[in-house]
Amino acid sequence: MKRKIVIAITGASGAIYARLLLEKLLLLNTQIEDLAVVMSDNAKQVWEYELGNRNFEDLPVKFYAKTDFMAPFASGSARFDTMVIIPCSMGTLGRIASGVSDDLVTRAADVILKERRKLILVARDTPFNLIHIRNMATVTEAGGIICPAVPSFYSQPKTIEDVAMTVVNRVIDLIGLENDSYRWSEE
Repeated sequence: MKRKIVIAITGASGAIYARLLLEKLLLLNTQIEDLAVVMSDNAKQVWEYELGNRNFEDLPVKFYAKTDFMAPFASGSARFDTMVIIPCSMGTLGRIASGVSDDLVTRAADVILKERRKLILVARDTPFNLIHIRNMATVTEAGGIICPAVPSFYSQPKTIEDVAMTVVNRVIDLIGLENDSYRWSEE
């Protein structure tokens, strides 16, 4: 089954995760029916600051404005099956946990949860306070998946991109796509 995926990029630090995920999804395009992207204004600023470019503008994906409630994934009838928020700010997570749908990101997350589809939040902030933890519990109890941007090192990554890719590969596994990546105890 080909996936219909929406990627939301918020203004938390960690633009490298979003960039690597989008690049990898484009490589895995034979498994994807539809790929849509929403970026907050802060996400664009963070991308430019952290990565030193605006290369997101050159990616061959459909971007939607954060105020575009006519986007197909703003309704369950469009049957998008997966949403990834990467990186996910604690403010976005809090709005999702409390059911506030004040922009396309939070509306789409609400739709994904109400339709019992896959919502993956790549939380980037650290450390967590009790409010963050309770919001994560609420989203988890509602069916979402909290996947903190915590890299692994057993693959012996050599570069910052390799380190970030350990998180991205985990996200791709959570989406359910076939992906050639390092597997523990496999030769």
